Amino acid sequence: MALASMTGFARAQGVSGAWSWAWELKSVNGKGLDVRLRLPVGWDGLEAGLKQTASRLLSRGNVNASLTVTRTDAGVSVRVNEDMLRAIAVSVGKVAAELKAPPVRLEALLNLKGVMEIAEAEETPAERRAAEQAVVAGFDQALAELVAMRASEGAALAGVLGDRLDAIAALTAAAEANPARRPEAIRAKLAEQIRVLTETSTNFDPDRLHQEALMMATKVDVREELDRLVAHVAAARVMLSEGGPVGRRLDFLAQEFNRETNTLCSKANDVSLTAIGLELKGVVEQFREQVQNIE
Repeated sequence: MALASMTGFARAQGVSGAWSWAWELKSVNGKGLDVRLRLPVGWDGLEAGLKQTASRLLSRGNVNASLTVTRTDAGVSVRVNEDMLRAIAVSVGKVAAELKAPPVRLEALLNLKGVMEIAEAEETPAERRAAEQAVVAGFDQALAELVAMRASEGAALAGVLGDRLDAIAALTAAAEANPARRPEAIRAKLAEQIRVLTETSTNFDPDRLHQEALMMATKVDVREELDRLVAHVAAARVMLSEGGPVGRRLDFLAQEFNRETNTLCSKANDVSLTAIGLELKGVVEQFREQVQNIE
């Protein structure tokens, strides 16, 4: 299964009978899956089914889906009550003649209540079902395009994350090979620290001094941190190759990368090893930022 991003956009539109419709879907990062639908009045009954469809194809992300529908025909019928209009015209004509008033214009008569009847065009149940089926099919089409776009961006992110893992692996190897990690370098560092301690005071107990030396040696040993970094890189590579909704697991690994890198920096007994640790922190942060986009 391919890796997928949580960001994407898709649009679909079409016509069914007297209706034209258009879907617009937008997806951004989110901790879980949140599908929000904006449907016109009268189309709310589709919401539950559309959300179920989205949840089958998406695992994470904030998804906003907007539907617009428009009647492509006039949508109304107009009927003039001719008998009423004639009766009113005759009566108004007589009154106007008696009062020697100017004749009344036709449009004024048409505005009288009951003369003109305007009604929405009727829609059969079959026509409505056909329109709803077309709208649902349009949502499926837009959703498929959204999934494809998220997959395309996921493939690009997989390449970026792979590069960051290569950099982490290379810096881990550099730390492994750093001269400051050689036993003789650690012994020299300890000997220098012990020399400074013994010069400041001559009252050190030999046994206590030996214990302190062992503690110092333990503090500068980064073997465990390097081993964990290697294991985390291997685990992350497996997740990238498997694909699917691995964003949360990769985010956890990013935190572990950061933890081991911080410990490496704190234990470093030489500026060269510290420099590697700081560079590692930068690459790990880049890895973590990109992981936030993964489904």
